[in-house]
Amino acid sequence: MIKVAPSILSADYVNLQKDIEKVEKAGAPYLHIDVMDGTFVPSISYGPGFVKAIRSITNMVLDVHLMVESPEHILPMFIDAGADIIGVQVEATQHIHRALQIIKNGGVKAEVVINPGTPVAMIEPVLHMVDQVLVMTVNPGFGGQKFLPETVDKIAQLNAIKEEKDYNFDIEVDGGVNDKTVVDCYKAGATVAVAGSYVFNAEDPSERIKALEDATK
Repeated sequence: MIKVAPSILSADYVNLQKDIEKVEKAGAPYLHIDVMDGTFVPSISYGPGFVKAIRSITNMVLDVHLMVESPEHILPMFIDAGADIIGVQVEATQHIHRALQIIKNGGVKAEVVINPGTPVAMIEPVLHMVDQVLVMTVNPGFGGQKFLPETVDKIAQLNAIKEEKDYNFDIEVDGGVNDKTVVDCYKAGATVAVAGSYVFNAEDPSERIKALEDATK
């Protein structure tokens, strides 16, 4: 069964605490937080203060995805804010190994992220040091996009490397995830699914979380 990570990018910011409480009570283990700088992606979102505030109101695993140029400069702030997992885009830094080292040295789980147009080979040299790999199943920066089916091959490639090398990282998918698209991802080896609009745009988010879990049993 897949682990569900509701993305607050699609939550109601005015009633954010209530929305977080809903998905926590529904049993979702992770809360996905997209940090965007307006440069690596067109959108702008939250900073470390936002993560710190959320840390104070939930016991969920805070899964922070940095869509930020040169993330190594701001990693200590997100470590101090209480993130449990921090993901950095391989395309956003010339120093992916250093960035992941900073995260690990801060006592936080490290994640490497690849966009739809980036081959798995780009991250193979650092797979031995990560706790999670995030495969973007849409182009990053906006919620509500349609799932790109060609990205499923990347999940399978990563899973093959994981089994061959006896690595134990989670494989996370993000973008256009629903109870239909999650099935192929799960079969290919995905273990965590980020879901934004699919969960938070529903009248009852708990039903959508259960639908994702049930689809991957």
